[in-house]
Amino acid sequence: MNCTFVDNKTIRIGDRVLIASNVQIYTSSHPVLPMERLVPDWRERQTTFFRTYARPIEIENNVWIGGGCILLPGVTIGENSVIGAGSVVNRPIPANCVAVGNPCRVIRHFDTDKERRLHEI
Repeated sequence: MNCTFVDNKTIRIGDRVLIASNVQIYTSSHPVLPMERLVPDWRERQTTFFRTYARPIEIENNVWIGGGCILLPGVTIGENSVIGAGSVVNRPIPANCVAVGNPCRVIRHFDTDKERRLHEI
């Protein structure tokens, strides 16, 4: 509910992915420096006054993205990982971990086979 997907490039979402409310996924961005971002002769060229670019985003299988997260251009979230609510993901997140914060950082790695065995006991 209430999610935003800006898909100027591909957004790949794997199987069994949970995406909570208010998640924002952005594939597009712009240069930071004004001389790279702004087009000086934009009126004469009859174009927009700014430059943008886009990078794909991939969310692998079994990922859980908490409410209010923001995924920025070019990130991949590895299989089985959990992204804590309100996190801003600005770099790739590996598989089998919990990552939280702004910027999002890994706080725990887990072994899915070990976890599975623990739940079977």
